[in-house]
Amino acid sequence: MNGARFVVTGTDTDIGKTVFAAALVGALGASYWKPVQAGLDGETDSQAVARLSPGTATKILPEAWRLATPASPHLAAEIDGVVIDPEGLNPPEVHGPLIIEGAGGLLVPLNRRVLTIDLFARWGLPTILCARTSLGAINHALLSLQALAAWNVPLAGVVFIGDEMVDTQATIAAFSGARILGRLPRLDPLSPESLRTAFAANFNLADFAP
Repeated sequence: MNGARFVVTGTDTDIGKTVFAAALVGALGASYWKPVQAGLDGETDSQAVARLSPGTATKILPEAWRLATPASPHLAAEIDGVVIDPEGLNPPEVHGPLIIEGAGGLLVPLNRRVLTIDLFARWGLPTILCARTSLGAINHALLSLQALAAWNVPLAGVVFIGDEMVDTQATIAAFSGARILGRLPRLDPLSPESLRTAFAANFNLADFAP
């Protein structure tokens, strides 16, 4: 086993962390694992990553839990009549880099006793926090960064997603002291080509070395 291993998480759901994960998978030629997928109608996150990073389909690892309801994993599991066992969730051994994407934000419950951040703390892998640039970003990002520190989760850095908001980004960096890895703009159209170009223009690949 070799190569960088990162957890990609977000300050909230639907902020674009799957798109960033796809960009990083493509740039690194990495394997991708989504431990818990809640919601199976439409395109799953694993399918989106495969679509946005062509040539990596064979490196998309199967989810450990596929839950039908688009809800918090603990509730989606209960609706499906199962209980997620976090102790059974461990980063798979792969050759080369590995990107693991969490479900929702850091304090999303996996069951009635364990939060997603508990899992990240046990793994101890460098974690990338994806944050919005829109209104509310400062509060959400600083709270998430405080949580990562409180649980002793190693922070690789912050990735902003959205339109550039210079003061918002600078304020988050100043108050947290976190390393800022770059900003991924909203892309229209969103395609493998536009995503690859945007990542190359806004990020330094050396920042994601092992």
